[in-house]
Amino acid sequence: MRVVHVCSEIYPLIKTGGLADVAAALPPALVRCGCDVRLLLPGYPVILEQVRNPQMLVELPPRFGASRLRLYAATLPGSEMPAYVIDAHGLYDRHGNPYADARNQEYADNYRRFALLGWMAAELAHGLDPVWRPDIVHGHDWHAGLAPAYLKAAERRSGRIAASVMTIHNLAYQGVYSREVFHELDLPPDFFDMYGVEFYGNVSFLKAGLFYADKLTTVSPTYAREIQGSEQGCGLEGLLSGRAQDLAGILNGVDPEVWNPETDAAIAANYGVSSLERKRECRRALQQQCGLAMQDTAPVFGVVSRLTDQKGLHLVLDALPDVIQRGGQLVLLGSGDAELETGFLNAAAAHPEAVSVQIGYDEGKSHQIIASCDVVLVPSRYEPCGLTQLYGLRYGTLPLVRRVGGLADSVVDASPENQAAGMATGIVFEGFNTEQLATAMRCAFALFSHHDAWQRVQQTGMRQQFTWDRAAAQMIDVYRQIMMLEL
Repeated sequence: MRVVHVCSEIYPLIKTGGLADVAAALPPALVRCGCDVRLLLPGYPVILEQVRNPQMLVELPPRFGASRLRLYAATLPGSEMPAYVIDAHGLYDRHGNPYADARNQEYADNYRRFALLGWMAAELAHGLDPVWRPDIVHGHDWHAGLAPAYLKAAERRSGRIAASVMTIHNLAYQGVYSREVFHELDLPPDFFDMYGVEFYGNVSFLKAGLFYADKLTTVSPTYAREIQGSEQGCGLEGLLSGRAQDLAGILNGVDPEVWNPETDAAIAANYGVSSLERKRECRRALQQQCGLAMQDTAPVFGVVSRLTDQKGLHLVLDALPDVIQRGGQLVLLGSGDAELETGFLNAAAAHPEAVSVQIGYDEGKSHQIIASCDVVLVPSRYEPCGLTQLYGLRYGTLPLVRRVGGLADSVVDASPENQAAGMATGIVFEGFNTEQLATAMRCAFALFSHHDAWQRVQQTGMRQQFTWDRAAAQMIDVYRQIMMLEL
């Protein structure tokens, strides 16, 4: 099977969240399963500057506001993964965040920028590259949402040209724009309909993908069920429940080449399941680097996250005084909501030996926090999959999570029963409120005080196998279902 993955970002070239990690890890895993895979990426400067051996395939007439439009074939750095890169002068040639300007304001022409991404995917299926044509176009999140719509429009004109899969990484981000932009998208007029791209009078890129794609996937089994209900369906629960037979929840994996405590060059000491005592060297190095008190009698909690309501970081801020009073510490890396940023910075200023806060994102620092802390906090309101807790498991850093989405699928609570059965891998709480989070954090203190029990939970977590090969095998099953439908 020939499959093109349509993505708006990819690690390590450009990353704003977990989508970039998935785009980097899933396609190579699919190749190992026998798929012929390529990627289609927007030609941001950071991508055009770093891809290897770019060769222009075709120059196209200006479209979607691009004054120059070219498609390059290239290879991703550090791998042999083939990629198509769209050079669209006036649309993608912007440095920094791929979606927003320096003031964090979304680009007003994002609908054009990502309509082009979806349109180019359909053109590849038409045969834009004379030597390679995909059987399946696999779009990721709303940025690729119009790809299945353009494929469906092309099917009307010239028959079926390719199948399509749409993966939801976060249903809350839908790419919704005013109905006035529809005439710029070059779709048939009747596609602006409740059975199409229309969403409460506006245009929704994500809804387009979910309606027109042959198969749908999301990034954990629990999230696949949750988004079919009103609480987490974000207005699309009717569409998703109606397509339940076409929707699969496939849990993300961890790339061992990037996240491995035994080989990670970013951390102070390498360690594994049988050498966990060396993790203490990482902890001491982080405490020293962050100016924290050099204590080892209470847990160090870590946060690597966007600072948003979804991530539950206001709950962490509310529970922080109790953590400090009990002798615990917090190291946070992230950015987002200005009020949360200010709240954590004020806590760090008031308690410099107990709280360290770095606003922004730093890939190396994220590895250091995951490796050095005792507990990683992921108290999300909702969480499609979550990668942070998977990294925590890999590094013997107990995830403390809310039982929701992919967190529920990947972390087993350290209850006495689960510890006795050798199943416990972290600490899990239910309600999205400060009281339940604070109770869970007190459980972390209690478990930390019993060294042998703590280490057993660490080792059980580190032995879990959340691999991309497993995820890829499940995705291959989805592809095969589509190909059977084609026969």
